[in-house]
Amino acid sequence: MVTSREIRLKSRPVGEPVHDNFELATVEVAALDDGEIQVRNLWMSVDPYMRGRMTDRKSYVPPFELGKALQGGAIGEVTASNDPDFKPGDIVSTMFGWREVFNVSPKALAAGGMGAVTKIDTHGLPPQAFLGVAGMPGLTAYVGLLRIAALKDGDVVFVSAAAGAVGQVVCQIAKLKGHTVIGSAGGPEKVAFLKSIGVDHVIDYKATPDVVAELEKVAPKGIDVYFENVGGVHLEAALNSARPFARFALCGMISQYNETGKLTGPPNIIQAVGKSLRLEGFIVSNHYDLAPQFLKDMAGWIGADQIKWNETVEDGVERAPDAFIKLFKGENLGKMLVRLG
Repeated sequence: MVTSREIRLKSRPVGEPVHDNFELATVEVAALDDGEIQVRNLWMSVDPYMRGRMTDRKSYVPPFELGKALQGGAIGEVTASNDPDFKPGDIVSTMFGWREVFNVSPKALAAGGMGAVTKIDTHGLPPQAFLGVAGMPGLTAYVGLLRIAALKDGDVVFVSAAAGAVGQVVCQIAKLKGHTVIGSAGGPEKVAFLKSIGVDHVIDYKATPDVVAELEKVAPKGIDVYFENVGGVHLEAALNSARPFARFALCGMISQYNETGKLTGPPNIIQAVGKSLRLEGFIVSNHYDLAPQFLKDMAGWIGADQIKWNETVEDGVERAPDAFIKLFKGENLGKMLVRLG
């Protein structure tokens, strides 16, 4: 028997998540059955979308169950195997985060439509990069900018939460392709990072009294693309500054995830009509057909030292709730990760 610790959802958050919504439990991991492998997680991800799964409502993914370990992206090492396709020492990607050790049957998981256990060839990258720049956040940036927003020559690109896991990749892909990029982030550390990766104009939304006016100032001729991660006043600013036929890739709206009252839209949404704007929401899992091209392009950019990234790391599975809560306070620079190994 192997002992493992895991984080369970103790209660459903009302508004912003708090520590009392989570509980740490210790479990015994049984001996392997036929076809199973045992994985010890090295890294796990916390992401804003997980907040939606903590609420019992119908969505594109089922809600987390009370009293059971949460789920999320993780990178682990196979420590034992009864599956001929896996051997001890293999590095794998799964959706079994929020725990230290687990058993799983890769074939049964795939057959049941419950995801996959994917072996990773790191190509010299640190394993946790496949939870960030080379993983789901990087692919989200790639899909949103190149397919949903259909980036075109000469576009001026505005990115909210530009120093986050997705935003930092959006900014750099746009710069690699020769575009003017405006990023919004909160605080001098994030502003400095965005300037260091070549963002042309950075709006510190915590320091400016009026994001709408500030965007008008730095983009006097308007914007063509808006990559939406925040909502609220950022969406209002983007609508105000959008040129005719601008395209909005709606990835997330973290400013609304913890709202408990009636949600309201931006007061200037009518501008979407007069300016013939295209606002399109997307879920990255609907665009996995782009994953091979993304990985090829990203490997090339990283190899040429054209992509940089930041990580914020908490140590130990017991710190996972802290890491998650910090997302909603803007306390992460780049990808928020929990190191388990």
